[in-house]
Amino acid sequence: MPKPKIALYWCASCGGCDEAVVDLAEGILGVLDAVDIVFWPVAMDFKKSDVEALADQSLLATLLNGAVRSSEQEEMVRLLRRKSRYLVAYGSCACQGGVPGLANQFSREQLLRFVYEEAPTLGENGRARPQLESRDNGHSLGLPQLDNAVRTLDQVVEVDYYLPGCPPTPNLTQAALQALLSGELPPRGTVLAPDIALCDECPRKATKPQDLSFAQFRRPHEMLIDAEKCLLAQGLVCCGPATRGGCGAQCISGNMPCTGCFGPTSRVRDQGAKLLSSLCANMAGKDETAINRTLDGIPDPIGTFYRYALPCSILRRGECTAPTPSTFNP
Repeated sequence: MPKPKIALYWCASCGGCDEAVVDLAEGILGVLDAVDIVFWPVAMDFKKSDVEALADQSLLATLLNGAVRSSEQEEMVRLLRRKSRYLVAYGSCACQGGVPGLANQFSREQLLRFVYEEAPTLGENGRARPQLESRDNGHSLGLPQLDNAVRTLDQVVEVDYYLPGCPPTPNLTQAALQALLSGELPPRGTVLAPDIALCDECPRKATKPQDLSFAQFRRPHEMLIDAEKCLLAQGLVCCGPATRGGCGAQCISGNMPCTGCFGPTSRVRDQGAKLLSSLCANMAGKDETAINRTLDGIPDPIGTFYRYALPCSILRRGECTAPTPSTFNP
C-alpha cells in the first residue's frame, strides 16, 4: 500500500522552521517510514513541475512556513493548496506574518527606494533597482514581483490547521504529524497548541505579584536578570500574558522574556493590543509626564508588541486586507 505523500515549503521566512523538522532528531526516521516527502526544495532537489504533475488533493498535507510577500510565493501557495487535502500554516510567519511582517510599516516604494537607492553600497555604477524582466541577446530572465504588503498564509488561501512558534517545537510538530497520519484531527481552523496563556505554564508564575506597578521598563541588556523572579515584576516587557503556551517556556528558562512567537489564545482578538492594555493598566504613574517616562523604556512599540503579528493585527494597512481576514487572529 503506498504511503501518504506530504510536502514542505517555505515562503518569506528565515529557514528556522525547516530546521525544526530536522530537530525531530531520530523521530524524523519514523516520519520517513510513514510518509513519502515528495516536495521539500530546501532540503532535496525537487522542482515546481514535480508538484504540477501531481493530481489535485493527492498530497495528504503540506506544512508551509513563511509569510507571503512575492508573486512567486503566492503562485506556489495556491498550487500547494490545490494539491493538498490539508494545508498547515507552520510557524509564526505563516500563521501571523512573523518578523517579515514588520515591513508592513512601510510601503513597497519606501522599501525599494531605501534598499536599492539610499542605502550605502560598494557598487561603482550607481544605484539601480532589479527589473521584473531583462532581455539580452534574445534571452529573457524574469524575477518575482514584490507584493504591496506581507500577508499571512490564510490571507491568501484557506488554511486547515495552524502550528505556531518561531519555530514550532519538535513535540508539537510530532503530535501534528501523528494526528494527520491517524486521521484523528480536530475541527478545521484549530491551532495545534494548548489554548492557555504562557503565564499559566511559566516556571516563575508563583513569583508574579498580584498587583504589578510599572514605574520603569528596562531592556534585558540593561540589567542583571534574576533567574527566579517573574520578569514582569523586574520591569521587563514579557509577552507571556498575551501569548499562547505550549512552547515549554524556553525563553523564560533561558532567562529572557517571552517575545510572543506562539501568538494569542483564542480569547484574544489582537495580541499586541492585549499586551499593551495589560501593561498600561498597571502603570504606577498617572500623569502624562510619569507615563511618558515609563514608556520611554519601550523604544520600539511596534517591534515589541507586534513582532510576529502585524499583518493580522487590527493595525494592518488597507493593502494587507485579504478577501477574508486571518482566522488565526480574527
